[in-house]
Amino acid sequence: MNLLDDSLSADLASEGRLTPVMTERFLSLARYAVGTGANAILFTCSAFGPCIEAVAAALAPMPVLKPNEAMIEEAVALGQRIGLLASFAPTLASMPGEFPTGTTLEMKLAEGALHALDRGDASEHDRLVAEAAVELSSCDVIALAQFSLSSAAGAVADRTGRPVLTTPDSAVRKLRRLLNG
Repeated sequence: MNLLDDSLSADLASEGRLTPVMTERFLSLARYAVGTGANAILFTCSAFGPCIEAVAAALAPMPVLKPNEAMIEEAVALGQRIGLLASFAPTLASMPGEFPTGTTLEMKLAEGALHALDRGDASEHDRLVAEAAVELSSCDVIALAQFSLSSAAGAVADRTGRPVLTTPDSAVRKLRRLLNG
């Protein structure tokens, strides 16, 4: 099941900070999901880390994942030098702090890819992402920093010859382990 509160990002932008009201909205969404029979929850916007942590604490021991945590765990396990690729510049400012201290990151912005996606040109988006990824070819693994980049994973792997991780694929693998294990 997918639940969406698309006004949360706009409210965060408007407020400029997370508020208790936003945390309560996350808790309400999570309680609704639990009420419908969900066995685990994956959130998809890393800007709300403290809200997600509040949900995880409230619903423990139910698995509640932040969007990037599983991919980061896999990337660190796969290599010493991680390429982090994003199409939204603020991600490259905020996401490195989610990696363990001492992780070697090379970051690259896929210029124009987000704009192509916004105008509905998925093939141009994927092409621009794969083109940008070439600069990360010396890394051990390439981590695609946003859910919206997932469609380009195959093209990135083809262009770079490197393992490529996506946030949704890594999260699904982790949730399966947690639920089956």
